[in-house]
Amino acid sequence: MRDPHQIIKTLRVTEKGSAQSAKSNQYTLAVAPEANKIDIKQAVEKVFKVTVLRVNTLNVHGKLKLMRGRPSRQVGWKKAIITLKAGDKIELA
Repeated sequence: MRDPHQIIKTLRVTEKGSAQSAKSNQYTLAVAPEANKIDIKQAVEKVFKVTVLRVNTLNVHGKLKLMRGRPSRQVGWKKAIITLKAGDKIELA
């Protein structure tokens, strides 16, 4: 297994993510594109010291934008939605 800090890039804080964390105990992470669900689960448990029940992943495709008047594509990334055991929590600050 690689270094957990290379697998987990950022914790995504959005309105929808805040509602999910309060209601369903789910958190959204941006992770390395080559990471699989097992790697993500082990990394989250090691870094945040919580128990992960489920990991859902999806690839977010880059948007088509205009850069200096020419069309270009932004870089895509991989999103992981993790569900934690009841009572566990990830501190954001």
